[in-house]
Amino acid sequence: MSNNTRFGSSKPEETTIISRCVKIEGKIISNGNIRIDGEIQGDIFSESNVTIGQGAKINGQINANVITIGGKVSGIVRAKDKLILDSKSYLKGDIFAKILVIVEGAKFDGKCKTGGSIDIGESIETTKPSTTITK
Repeated sequence: MSNNTRFGSSKPEETTIISRCVKIEGKIISNGNIRIDGEIQGDIFSESNVTIGQGAKINGQINANVITIGGKVSGIVRAKDKLILDSKSYLKGDIFAKILVIVEGAKFDGKCKTGGSIDIGESIETTKPSTTITK
């Protein structure tokens, strides 16, 4: 598998879909929307929106304008505009978001900082989560 997946030609209204039977190791960078239903071991950077489906597992950073989490994430999450934790989501890691929405039933273990300006740039140092989600 490639260490870097680049979608530099994506337009913001385009959506890249990573289906539930796909596992990726490496960094994903996109100008457009990303929907993930599979497994990612690595960091995700989008200048638009990232949606993590209910069956998805992510071990790494997520950096985007709007992030919706329905699955399991282990790592730092930075949302420039809004982060939504759906009812079946599980997030182990720190949150940095302008707006945070936690739906009843969501599970969150970490620190949270909301409001103000959030930098989601790719230059942010990559961090490895302390715990890997295996369930």
